[in-house]
Amino acid sequence: MWAAAVALAVVCGTVTGAVYVRGQAGAGAGTAAGRAVSSASASASASASGPGPDSGSGSGSASGDGEASVEPVMDRDALLADAMAAVPVADGAELSVAVLDEESGESAGYGEGAFDTASIVKVDILAALLLQAQDAGRSLTTAERTYATAMIEKSDNDAASALWRTIGRAAGLAAANERFGLTGTEGGSGALWGLTRTTAADQLVLLRQVFEEDSELDAASRSYLKGLMARIADGQDWGVSAAGSAAGLKNGWLARSTTGLWVINSIGRVTADGRALLVVTLSGGNATQADGISLVEAAAKAAVSVFATDTAGSTGSTGSTDVAGTEVRGGGVVSGRRPDEAQKVS
Repeated sequence: MWAAAVALAVVCGTVTGAVYVRGQAGAGAGTAAGRAVSSASASASASASGPGPDSGSGSGSASGDGEASVEPVMDRDALLADAMAAVPVADGAELSVAVLDEESGESAGYGEGAFDTASIVKVDILAALLLQAQDAGRSLTTAERTYATAMIEKSDNDAASALWRTIGRAAGLAAANERFGLTGTEGGSGALWGLTRTTAADQLVLLRQVFEEDSELDAASRSYLKGLMARIADGQDWGVSAAGSAAGLKNGWLARSTTGLWVINSIGRVTADGRALLVVTLSGGNATQADGISLVEAAAKAAVSVFATDTAGSTGSTGSTDVAGTEVRGGGVVSGRRPDEAQKVS
């Protein structure tokens, strides 16, 4: 989503990032994708072009010796890369992060590639269902509301499977996502919604559809989805909530049967230092569920620190738990937390 090409590498157990290019997102104005822009693009463009011939005084005013005086622009991507350098990542693990300040519209991204969604796709499934209902001029049925509540609040996989079928599986998801502005998300094959692939940039676009007014979803649909995300069951409210007061979130957790490694993801809206922030943390290749949760929580704190008043927030990690959204290997309770119901796949 951000035009920056960001290199992600694991060196001596920590993440290091090199930001090569930053700029405005490629999507056109007025689209959801086009709204998630790199933090300094507008300011940098204005600084580069300078004042117009009749501009008079302003932020680009000329100094006494004829040189333009330009206010410094904060590079949020670089700040995030610096913050992520302190986040320990185990060998073989992968991580991608995105954060957006709702008031300013500034954003930052770190890491590349697509990740299995596990249960965070349930937000996308419900958003697609709500969009389809809007188009048909109807409200959700009683059964659909029952499924939606269980799917979001309790991460119930049977409910997700029912609504996945209702929206038309991957094809229905893709149709909705095209209107939402998601460009790097591909629905899971057949019944395997938990193996949908997505990027941090796309999840940030999706969160904007849920939490901001400039959305394909109408006010009633947004309010309904936000309300469910604000009532996540105890034991499932870890993740981005570690970085601030959470107004709504959804987590995903999945142990891949092919490797035994964990996918751990968290998306949502938090308030920290008086700022409302949309935060996305995606990870894969985690040795244990607890390791993955600690990683995404540390990454969320690092992301939020980019917009802290002193721009020097610390990162950290706190343990928490959950279970899988598509394949389950092992199962059981981690650190006393109750596991999610698993979607069985072959």
